[in-house]
Amino acid sequence: MDLESPDAVPYFNWDAPVTNAEVRRALATGSEDDKIYWIARIMREARYDDVWKYVSLRDDVLPRWQDIEPHLGRWQDKWRFLIEGFVERGLV
Repeated sequence: MDLESPDAVPYFNWDAPVTNAEVRRALATGSEDDKIYWIARIMREARYDDVWKYVSLRDDVLPRWQDIEPHLGRWQDKWRFLIEGFVERGLV
């Protein structure tokens, strides 16, 4: 459950021993495909409040939304509803 320690494996990486440091590095300096993969994985597997500890809606999610959305699995409708609501209400 440790999302801060660089050496800890976050709970949303339940199937791969990838540490917080590795996830944050991929989000910061990885290829565009790496960023899309990790953003979608975090949005799909992490708790809602924890998503925002890794990514920014305005800076990370919205600019890549078209590429992220197809990778959200069963959570795709939930995220679409939330993001469309944020945009429609002028919250982002």
